[in-house]
Amino acid sequence: MASNCGLCGVCDNRQITKPSEVWCSECDEGLCTDCQEHHSVSKVTKHHATVSMVEYKKLPMEILQVCKKHNEKYEFFCRKHDCPCCKKCLKSHKDYKCLTGINEAIKNVKASNAFYEIEQSLLELVENIKQISTNRDDNLSSLETKKKEIKVDIKQTRTKINHHLDKLQEDLMKELMAMEQKESNKIRQLLTTLRQKEQEIAKYQANFAYIKHYASELQTFLSMKHIQKDMAVEETFIQSLTKSDTLNQVNISYQINKSLQQITANVQRFGDINVRSDPCDFSIQKRKDRQAQIMVAFPNRNIDNLTLTLQKRIRSVKCPRLFYAS
Repeated sequence: MASNCGLCGVCDNRQITKPSEVWCSECDEGLCTDCQEHHSVSKVTKHHATVSMVEYKKLPMEILQVCKKHNEKYEFFCRKHDCPCCKKCLKSHKDYKCLTGINEAIKNVKASNAFYEIEQSLLELVENIKQISTNRDDNLSSLETKKKEIKVDIKQTRTKINHHLDKLQEDLMKELMAMEQKESNKIRQLLTTLRQKEQEIAKYQANFAYIKHYASELQTFLSMKHIQKDMAVEETFIQSLTKSDTLNQVNISYQINKSLQQITANVQRFGDINVRSDPCDFSIQKRKDRQAQIMVAFPNRNIDNLTLTLQKRIRSVKCPRLFYAS
Protein backbone atom coordinates (compact mmCIF):
# COMPACT_ATOMS: atom_id res chain seq x y z
CA MET A 1 0.00 0.00 0.00
CA ALA A 2 1.47 3.33 -1.03
CA SER A 3 2.62 5.62 1.76
CA ASN A 4 1.05 8.75 0.16
CA CYS A 5 -2.35 7.17 -0.45
CA GLY A 6 -4.05 9.89 1.60
CA LEU A 7 -3.30 12.54 -1.02
CA CYS A 8 -4.54 12.78 -4.59
CA GLY A 9 -1.62 11.69 -6.80
CA VAL A 10 -2.66 13.82 -9.80
CA CYS A 11 -3.06 16.96 -7.71
CA ASP A 12 0.19 16.27 -5.89
CA ASN A 13 2.03 16.28 -9.23
CA ARG A 14 0.56 19.74 -9.79
CA GLN A 15 1.75 20.91 -6.33
CA ILE A 16 -1.85 20.90 -5.09
CA THR A 17 -2.72 19.20 -1.82
CA LYS A 18 -6.12 17.49 -1.87
CA PRO A 19 -7.25 14.37 0.00
CA SER A 20 -7.89 11.26 -2.09
CA GLU A 21 -11.38 9.75 -2.04
CA VAL A 22 -10.73 6.59 -4.10
CA TRP A 23 -7.76 4.43 -4.98
CA CYS A 24 -6.84 3.12 -8.44
CA SER A 25 -4.64 0.04 -8.15
CA GLU A 26 -3.72 0.08 -11.82
CA CYS A 27 -2.49 3.69 -11.59
CA ASP A 28 -1.18 2.95 -8.06
CA GLU A 29 -2.37 6.30 -6.70
CA GLY A 30 -5.23 7.98 -4.92
CA LEU A 31 -7.68 10.33 -6.61
CA CYS A 32 -9.73 13.22 -5.31
CA THR A 33 -13.37 13.66 -6.34
CA ASP A 34 -12.55 15.90 -9.33
CA CYS A 35 -9.72 13.73 -10.62
CA GLN A 36 -11.86 10.63 -10.16
CA GLU A 37 -14.44 12.10 -12.52
CA HIS A 38 -11.81 12.71 -15.22
CA HIS A 39 -10.28 9.31 -14.53
CA SER A 40 -13.62 7.55 -15.10
CA VAL A 41 -14.17 9.09 -18.53
CA SER A 42 -10.62 9.18 -19.88
CA LYS A 43 -10.08 6.79 -22.78
CA VAL A 44 -6.97 5.34 -21.12
CA THR A 45 -8.32 4.93 -17.59
CA LYS A 46 -12.11 4.63 -17.85
CA HIS A 47 -11.93 0.84 -17.46
CA HIS A 48 -9.72 1.00 -14.36
CA ALA A 49 -11.38 -0.37 -11.22
CA THR A 50 -11.32 1.90 -8.16
CA VAL A 51 -12.22 1.40 -4.50
CA SER A 52 -13.01 3.91 -1.79
CA MET A 53 -10.13 4.96 0.44
CA VAL A 54 -12.07 3.70 3.46
CA GLU A 55 -12.07 0.18 2.06
CA TYR A 56 -8.59 0.42 0.56
CA LYS A 57 -7.06 1.31 3.93
CA LYS A 58 -8.52 -1.91 5.38
CA LEU A 59 -6.21 -3.99 3.17
CA PRO A 60 -3.16 -5.48 4.97
CA MET A 61 -0.33 -2.93 5.14
CA GLU A 62 2.31 -5.53 4.22
CA ILE A 63 1.07 -5.95 0.61
CA LEU A 64 3.94 -4.58 -1.47
CA GLN A 65 3.57 -4.17 -5.22
CA VAL A 66 7.22 -3.35 -5.86
CA CYS A 67 10.39 -5.40 -5.48
CA LYS A 68 11.88 -4.92 -2.01
CA LYS A 69 15.42 -5.36 -3.35
CA HIS A 70 15.24 -3.12 -6.43
CA ASN A 71 12.21 -0.91 -5.66
CA GLU A 72 10.77 -1.54 -9.12
CA LYS A 73 7.36 -2.85 -10.15
CA TYR A 74 6.88 -6.58 -10.51
CA GLU A 75 6.67 -7.58 -14.17
CA PHE A 76 7.27 -11.35 -14.06
CA PHE A 77 6.54 -14.39 -11.92
CA CYS A 78 9.03 -17.27 -11.56
CA ARG A 79 7.27 -20.61 -11.24
CA LYS A 80 10.51 -22.35 -10.26
CA HIS A 81 11.13 -20.12 -7.23
CA ASP A 82 7.42 -19.28 -6.67
CA CYS A 83 8.05 -15.54 -6.42
CA PRO A 84 7.34 -12.29 -8.34
CA CYS A 85 10.26 -10.57 -10.09
CA CYS A 86 11.11 -7.16 -11.46
CA LYS A 87 13.33 -6.68 -14.52
CA LYS A 88 16.47 -6.48 -12.42
CA CYS A 89 15.60 -9.76 -10.69
CA LEU A 90 15.93 -11.64 -13.99
CA LYS A 91 19.68 -11.94 -13.44
CA SER A 92 18.91 -14.39 -10.64
CA HIS A 93 16.23 -16.25 -12.65
CA LYS A 94 18.06 -17.49 -15.73
CA ASP A 95 15.61 -20.31 -16.49
CA TYR A 96 13.35 -18.20 -18.74
CA LYS A 97 11.04 -21.16 -19.35
CA CYS A 98 9.85 -20.78 -15.77
CA LEU A 99 9.08 -17.05 -16.15
CA THR A 100 5.57 -15.76 -16.82
CA GLY A 101 4.35 -12.21 -17.23
CA ILE A 102 2.89 -10.94 -13.96
CA ASN A 103 -0.37 -9.97 -15.68
CA GLU A 104 -0.74 -13.54 -16.93
CA ALA A 105 0.11 -14.99 -13.51
CA ILE A 106 -2.49 -12.88 -11.70
CA LYS A 107 -5.22 -13.33 -14.29
CA ASN A 108 -8.45 -14.47 -12.61
CA VAL A 109 -6.50 -15.15 -9.40
CA LYS A 110 -9.58 -14.69 -7.20
CA ALA A 111 -11.35 -17.42 -9.14
CA SER A 112 -8.38 -19.83 -8.99
CA ASN A 113 -8.28 -23.09 -7.06
CA ALA A 114 -5.28 -21.76 -5.10
CA PHE A 115 -7.32 -18.79 -3.83
CA TYR A 116 -10.21 -21.10 -2.95
CA GLU A 117 -7.87 -23.53 -1.15
CA ILE A 118 -6.42 -20.75 1.01
CA GLU A 119 -9.91 -19.54 1.92
CA GLN A 120 -11.01 -23.06 2.81
CA SER A 121 -7.78 -23.83 4.68
CA LEU A 122 -8.30 -20.76 6.86
CA LEU A 123 -11.75 -22.05 7.76
CA GLU A 124 -10.28 -25.48 8.37
CA LEU A 125 -7.58 -24.11 10.68
CA VAL A 126 -10.17 -22.28 12.76
CA GLU A 127 -12.37 -25.38 12.92
CA ASN A 128 -9.42 -27.55 14.02
CA ILE A 129 -8.44 -25.07 16.72
CA LYS A 130 -12.03 -24.90 17.99
CA GLN A 131 -12.24 -28.70 18.00
CA ILE A 132 -9.01 -29.03 19.98
CA SER A 133 -10.09 -26.26 22.38
CA THR A 134 -13.40 -28.02 23.02
CA ASN A 135 -11.57 -31.28 23.65
CA ARG A 136 -9.22 -29.61 26.13
CA ASP A 137 -12.12 -27.85 27.89
CA ASP A 138 -13.85 -31.21 28.27
CA ASN A 139 -10.68 -32.71 29.70
CA LEU A 140 -10.46 -29.87 32.23
CA SER A 141 -14.02 -30.57 33.33
CA SER A 142 -13.38 -34.30 33.66
CA LEU A 143 -10.25 -33.64 35.73
CA GLU A 144 -12.21 -31.34 38.01
CA THR A 145 -15.01 -33.89 38.36
CA LYS A 146 -12.60 -36.74 39.05
CA LYS A 147 -10.74 -34.62 41.57
CA LYS A 148 -13.97 -34.02 43.48
CA GLU A 149 -14.79 -37.75 43.39
CA ILE A 150 -11.35 -38.64 44.74
CA LYS A 151 -11.59 -36.02 47.48
CA VAL A 152 -14.88 -37.50 48.61
CA ASP A 153 -13.43 -41.02 48.56
CA ILE A 154 -10.39 -39.88 50.53
CA LYS A 155 -12.52 -38.20 53.19
CA GLN A 156 -14.86 -41.21 53.46
CA THR A 157 -11.90 -43.50 53.93
CA ARG A 158 -10.34 -41.12 56.42
CA THR A 159 -13.37 -41.26 58.71
CA LYS A 160 -12.77 -45.01 59.16
CA ILE A 161 -9.32 -44.68 60.61
CA ASN A 162 -7.90 -42.91 63.65
CA HIS A 163 -6.11 -39.61 64.01
CA HIS A 164 -2.77 -41.35 63.60
CA LEU A 165 -3.28 -41.03 59.83
CA ASP A 166 -3.93 -37.28 59.77
CA LYS A 167 -0.45 -36.47 58.46
CA LEU A 168 -0.65 -39.16 55.78
CA GLN A 169 -4.00 -37.82 54.61
CA GLU A 170 -2.62 -34.30 54.38
CA ASP A 171 0.36 -35.49 52.31
CA LEU A 172 -1.88 -37.32 49.88
CA MET A 173 -4.22 -34.34 49.49
CA LYS A 174 -1.24 -32.15 48.65
CA GLU A 175 -0.09 -34.68 46.08
CA LEU A 176 -3.55 -34.77 44.50
CA MET A 177 -3.75 -30.99 44.30
CA ALA A 178 -0.23 -30.70 42.91
CA MET A 179 -0.78 -33.42 40.31
CA GLU A 180 -4.12 -32.04 39.15
CA GLN A 181 -2.71 -28.50 39.10
CA LYS A 182 0.32 -29.60 37.10
CA GLU A 183 -1.74 -31.38 34.43
CA SER A 184 -4.38 -28.66 34.36
CA ASN A 185 -1.72 -25.98 33.87
CA LYS A 186 -0.39 -27.88 30.85
CA ILE A 187 -3.84 -27.88 29.29
CA ARG A 188 -4.48 -24.23 30.17
CA GLN A 189 -1.18 -23.23 28.56
CA LEU A 190 -2.18 -25.06 25.38
CA LEU A 191 -5.63 -23.45 25.44
CA THR A 192 -4.04 -20.01 25.77
CA THR A 193 -1.84 -20.73 22.76
CA LEU A 194 -4.80 -22.06 20.77
CA ARG A 195 -6.91 -18.98 21.50
CA GLN A 196 -4.03 -16.77 20.37
CA LYS A 197 -3.77 -18.83 17.18
CA GLU A 198 -7.52 -18.49 16.66
CA GLN A 199 -7.27 -14.71 16.98
CA GLU A 200 -4.39 -14.64 14.49
CA ILE A 201 -6.32 -16.75 11.99
CA ALA A 202 -9.40 -14.55 12.49
CA LYS A 203 -7.27 -11.53 11.59
CA TYR A 204 -6.10 -13.29 8.43
CA GLN A 205 -9.71 -14.11 7.57
CA ALA A 206 -10.75 -10.48 8.01
CA ASN A 207 -7.86 -9.30 5.86
CA PHE A 208 -8.60 -11.98 3.30
CA ALA A 209 -12.25 -10.91 3.08
CA TYR A 210 -11.23 -7.32 2.31
CA ILE A 211 -8.65 -8.55 -0.18
CA LYS A 212 -11.30 -10.65 -1.86
CA HIS A 213 -13.67 -7.72 -2.34
CA TYR A 214 -11.42 -4.72 -2.76
CA ALA A 215 -7.84 -5.67 -3.62
CA SER A 216 -6.45 -5.67 -7.13
CA GLU A 217 -5.43 -8.91 -8.78
CA LEU A 218 -1.76 -8.20 -8.04
CA GLN A 219 -2.47 -7.33 -4.43
CA THR A 220 -4.51 -10.49 -4.09
CA PHE A 221 -1.80 -12.60 -5.66
CA LEU A 222 0.92 -11.19 -3.40
CA SER A 223 -1.29 -11.52 -0.31
CA MET A 224 -1.91 -15.17 -1.14
CA LYS A 225 1.81 -15.86 -1.18
CA HIS A 226 2.27 -14.09 2.15
CA ILE A 227 -0.66 -15.85 3.82
CA GLN A 228 0.33 -19.25 2.44
CA LYS A 229 3.68 -19.02 4.20
CA ASP A 230 2.09 -18.05 7.52
CA MET A 231 -0.54 -20.76 7.14
CA ALA A 232 2.17 -23.36 6.62
CA VAL A 233 3.56 -22.43 10.05
CA GLU A 234 0.11 -22.75 11.67
CA GLU A 235 -0.56 -26.05 9.93
CA THR A 236 2.80 -27.39 11.12
CA PHE A 237 1.83 -26.34 14.65
CA ILE A 238 -1.48 -28.21 14.41
CA GLN A 239 0.23 -31.29 13.01
CA SER A 240 2.84 -31.24 15.77
CA LEU A 241 0.08 -31.34 18.38
CA THR A 242 -1.47 -34.45 16.90
CA LYS A 243 1.88 -36.23 16.64
CA SER A 244 2.87 -35.54 20.24
CA ASP A 245 1.22 -36.61 23.49
CA THR A 246 -0.09 -33.07 24.08
CA LEU A 247 -3.65 -34.05 23.12
CA ASN A 248 -3.71 -37.29 25.08
CA GLN A 249 -6.64 -37.57 27.45
CA VAL A 250 -5.25 -36.92 30.90
CA ASN A 251 -6.95 -38.60 33.86
CA ILE A 252 -6.22 -38.92 37.54
CA SER A 253 -7.29 -41.78 39.73
CA TYR A 254 -7.05 -42.86 43.32
CA GLN A 255 -6.04 -46.20 44.78
CA ILE A 256 -6.38 -46.80 48.47
CA ASN A 257 -3.54 -48.38 50.39
CA LYS A 258 -4.80 -51.80 51.50
CA SER A 259 -2.65 -51.57 54.60
CA LEU A 260 -4.99 -48.87 55.88
CA GLN A 261 -7.46 -51.58 56.74
CA GLN A 262 -5.01 -52.93 59.26
CA ILE A 263 -4.30 -49.49 60.73
CA THR A 264 -0.78 -50.40 61.70
CA ALA A 265 2.09 -48.17 62.61
CA ASN A 266 4.02 -49.05 59.44
CA VAL A 267 1.55 -47.34 57.08
CA GLN A 268 3.51 -44.63 55.25
CA ARG A 269 1.04 -43.44 52.61
CA PHE A 270 -2.65 -42.68 52.52
CA GLY A 271 -2.89 -43.69 48.88
CA ASP A 272 -1.60 -42.91 45.40
CA ILE A 273 -2.63 -40.34 42.82
CA ASN A 274 -2.11 -41.65 39.28
CA VAL A 275 -2.19 -39.84 35.97
CA ARG A 276 -3.24 -41.68 32.81
CA SER A 277 -2.76 -40.09 29.41
CA ASP A 278 -5.05 -41.56 26.72
CA PRO A 279 -4.94 -40.62 23.01
CA CYS A 280 -7.71 -38.25 21.91
CA ASP A 281 -10.59 -39.78 19.97
CA PHE A 282 -10.91 -37.24 17.17
CA SER A 283 -8.98 -36.44 14.00
CA ILE A 284 -8.36 -33.00 12.55
CA GLN A 285 -9.37 -31.99 9.04
CA LYS A 286 -6.57 -32.16 6.47
CA ARG A 287 -7.27 -30.66 3.07
CA LYS A 288 -3.78 -31.47 1.84
CA ASP A 289 -4.32 -35.17 2.57
CA ARG A 290 -7.36 -35.12 0.29
CA GLN A 291 -5.35 -33.33 -2.37
CA ALA A 292 -2.62 -35.99 -2.06
CA GLN A 293 -5.19 -38.68 -2.88
CA ILE A 294 -6.04 -36.82 -6.07
CA MET A 295 -2.35 -36.58 -6.93
CA VAL A 296 -2.01 -40.36 -6.60
CA ALA A 297 -4.75 -40.79 -9.17
CA PHE A 298 -3.23 -38.11 -11.43
CA PRO A 299 0.58 -38.12 -10.89
CA ASN A 300 2.64 -35.31 -12.43
CA ARG A 301 -0.52 -33.30 -13.15
CA ASN A 302 -1.41 -29.75 -12.27
CA ILE A 303 -4.73 -30.19 -10.53
CA ASP A 304 -5.67 -26.57 -11.28
CA ASN A 305 -5.44 -27.26 -15.00
CA LEU A 306 -6.88 -30.71 -15.69
CA THR A 307 -8.19 -31.01 -19.24
CA LEU A 308 -10.03 -33.65 -21.20
CA THR A 309 -8.38 -35.01 -24.34
CA LEU A 310 -10.18 -36.88 -27.10
CA GLN A 311 -8.43 -40.23 -27.37
CA LYS A 312 -10.66 -42.17 -29.67
CA ARG A 313 -13.97 -41.68 -31.42
CA ILE A 314 -16.21 -44.77 -31.58
CA ARG A 315 -19.54 -44.69 -33.33
CA SER A 316 -22.19 -47.35 -33.12
CA VAL A 317 -25.37 -47.70 -35.13
CA LYS A 318 -27.65 -46.97 -32.16
CA CYS A 319 -25.76 -44.48 -30.05
CA PRO A 320 -22.49 -42.76 -31.04
CA ARG A 321 -20.22 -41.99 -28.07
CA LEU A 322 -17.06 -40.02 -27.43
CA PHE A 323 -14.46 -41.37 -25.03
CA TYR A 324 -12.19 -38.96 -23.19
CA ALA A 325 -9.19 -39.50 -20.95
CA SER A 326 -7.78 -36.94 -18.57
